[in-house]
Amino acid sequence: MRLLLALALSFIAPLVAQAEEKVTEIRLDNGLQVVVIEDHRAPVVVHMVWYRVGSADERSGESGLAHFLEHLMFKGTKTLAPGEFSQLVAAEGGSDNAFTSYDFTAYFQRVASDRLEMVMRMEADRMVNLTLAESDVVTERNVVLEERTTRTDSSPEGLFSEQMSATLYLNHPYGRPIIGWRHELEALNREAALDFYKRHYAPDNAIVVIAGDVNPAEVERLAKEYYGPLQASEHITGRERPLEPPQIAERRVIMQDDRVGQPYVIRHYIAPSRQSGAQDEAAALVVLAQLLGGAGVNSVLGRELTVNSKVAVSASAFYDPTGYDGSTFGVYAMPAPGVSLQEAETAVDAALEKFLAEGIKDDEFRRIKAQLKASEIYARDSAMGVARRYGTALTTGLTVADQQAWPEVLQAVTPEQVMAAAKKVLDRKQSVTGWLQKESAE
Repeated sequence: MRLLLALALSFIAPLVAQAEEKVTEIRLDNGLQVVVIEDHRAPVVVHMVWYRVGSADERSGESGLAHFLEHLMFKGTKTLAPGEFSQLVAAEGGSDNAFTSYDFTAYFQRVASDRLEMVMRMEADRMVNLTLAESDVVTERNVVLEERTTRTDSSPEGLFSEQMSATLYLNHPYGRPIIGWRHELEALNREAALDFYKRHYAPDNAIVVIAGDVNPAEVERLAKEYYGPLQASEHITGRERPLEPPQIAERRVIMQDDRVGQPYVIRHYIAPSRQSGAQDEAAALVVLAQLLGGAGVNSVLGRELTVNSKVAVSASAFYDPTGYDGSTFGVYAMPAPGVSLQEAETAVDAALEKFLAEGIKDDEFRRIKAQLKASEIYARDSAMGVARRYGTALTTGLTVADQQAWPEVLQAVTPEQVMAAAKKVLDRKQSVTGWLQKESAE
């Protein structure tokens, strides 16, 4: 094992120099931030526009509005007909799409690098010139409702996930589904969408991330030509969200649905996220998630539940280090045939207690650190992946410097920091435990 680890580290070391990211940051007078990551291996570029607004920025009673507007942004502008944006990108051999999260909304294109100017011109246009016909709004609302039906209402796992989030957060809008509650989605209209657009879509609330075969000086010229003339908004005042109060009691969700194929137990804990200039705790939680459940049978939960006691067919832990107002840490177990959810939950708790009592084994810690180092390096192989990492970081309160430092912060984590983070976060008073099972289950 030690020989294999040494070989892996020796293989990774020379890759570090090859994988260094060349990042240039540009600021326009109207407040737009442009980040350029050079990668000249292929004549391709990824162009992304990230807005510092997501579902957690919606007003109460308008859940799903951020995602609804994302759909409507493809319905045309004063110069482009509905659907023409995507048609022009496709005609040039490119692809485009968009996505919405709690903290951001992003639009992207992947095109040949000599088509960058075209997509920059069109994105600058729809940043300020969106037009919405009433018929388009009604049609797209029905599309979003059908998306909710397919992905959530028809899925026990999707409905269960919603219930878990709504129970975990007592006051914060992270407890609302990104796609929105159905009854509120049905009430969204053209006026609400345009109001949201005018309040949040502007150059001073946006970040343009460009990764691929580009020259920073040329990108700056194009950004000034197309984005530069756009006026900063008078409505961007920063994010004002309800705060989550101290949590003092654990909660439970038991959901029964005969469509459930395999029951499981899952627990979500309130957890901190990466903070600008202070990413150590989040990095420790990344390592903790890998130690507890990120390495299959070689992880704590995998070994204790699927190998030693054989009470589960699978067990894992997970953590997302990004989030403007914090994040969640989770553990999960799918019981083996004949094992109840209570028995599986008891085994999870026993494994966590044993870990907190015994601490981290040196060889496991070194292995996890080597795996994280390799994954950070290999993740740089995709221009889209690189652009998404920077966009996610910058829209959740981090800086370019924070993102560049992140791999080193991960490698600097100590066992003591991991154990301190574990003892802080694995607190049942700040958690919700859920059981998903068939209705016929006892």
